[in-house]
Amino acid sequence: MEFEKLVTNPDVLKAVKELGYTESTAIQEKSMPMINEGKDIVGQSYTGSGKTMAFCIPITEKLVKGSGLKALILVPTRELCQQVHTEFMKAAKYKPLNVVQVFGGVDIQPQMRNVSKADAVVGTPGRMLDLIQRRAIRLDQVETLVLDEADKMFEMGFIDDVQKIISFTPNKRQTLLFSATFNKEIKRIMERFMRMPVIVKVQEFVDKSLLEEIYYSVPHYDRFSLLVHLLREEKSTLVLIFAGTRRATDMLTNNLKLQGFEAEALHGGLSQNKRTATLQSFHASKLHVLVATDVAARGLDIKNVTHVYNFDVPKTDKEYLHRIGRTARAGKEGKAVTLLSEKDHDNFRRILQNHSIKVERRQLPEFKALPFNTRMEREEHHGYARGGRQGGGFRRNFRPRGRFGQRR
Repeated sequence: MEFEKLVTNPDVLKAVKELGYTESTAIQEKSMPMINEGKDIVGQSYTGSGKTMAFCIPITEKLVKGSGLKALILVPTRELCQQVHTEFMKAAKYKPLNVVQVFGGVDIQPQMRNVSKADAVVGTPGRMLDLIQRRAIRLDQVETLVLDEADKMFEMGFIDDVQKIISFTPNKRQTLLFSATFNKEIKRIMERFMRMPVIVKVQEFVDKSLLEEIYYSVPHYDRFSLLVHLLREEKSTLVLIFAGTRRATDMLTNNLKLQGFEAEALHGGLSQNKRTATLQSFHASKLHVLVATDVAARGLDIKNVTHVYNFDVPKTDKEYLHRIGRTARAGKEGKAVTLLSEKDHDNFRRILQNHSIKVERRQLPEFKALPFNTRMEREEHHGYARGGRQGGGFRRNFRPRGRFGQRR
């Protein structure tokens, strides 16, 4: 559907047109008319489906500058907070509004000053509760409440915080909930806090016909060597690598840099300035490889990712689908590669119980064994030193490989 049929405010429509948006996405076409009618919505959609603009545009149309805090958007992570705020500012380019973002990891004092004059606030649950407890913000005039990436918020343990925050908003409000999956916490919120919500579902955004899913069965200590070999052999533009923990993310990034790759890490232990700079570089294609944890990467709409690598196998089929959903978008081909070691067999077996997931096994290529530095130097953004394996910082795996990666 054309946006002229969905957007009535001329200032917002002008901004949307300048962004190059002509046709709405499925989630926008289905949800925006009902949001405009004031209905409660539960939208099930994946990252990249256009769901952020699906609520940003209608809210922007309704807001009036200086009339008080009328819209509150809760998100699970700092990165998503910044991303949603950016989308709001795009929609409100020609409409004077004060949209404020609030999240932890930075000085709270400027945020306390800013929210006092906000028309809309985008924030993480923890920082929102801090502001409420300091009496820096009141939610008694909120007309629209959005819970974005709700399933991830609840997986991260924010269910109680979210319910506390909702209790400070008026009972007569519009509630919009967006989630990639449904779980018992989602249903609890729907039953307790929403009024006859309309469920809107859209198909997965990834084009499976353009996505190649493969895995290699590889010894744990050879994963890095194989990864480097694949990165050098594959024709890739932007690469997203998933690791299981912050420490694994840092170590993998450090070792990729030692091999000459333009790589950076993204996880919750980094300073906000570092995380923002890293994402900006990746979005601008100045960075070739991004190594991330699931939490840090959740909800981020990163375009033009050609390859996704599972260095550590996710624990569930849902997380697997979220990861591989970062590639094969907008008519472009993509590749998802899983490095399956002995420690991940149980997780991988659970993933494959979802019969919609079809992953082809590939034989190991010949590759050179490389050292892997397990000792991390003191890093400013963590504030503590990382220790390595006793007996030296490098694990030297200089073993010649035979055909298909077997030892000679």
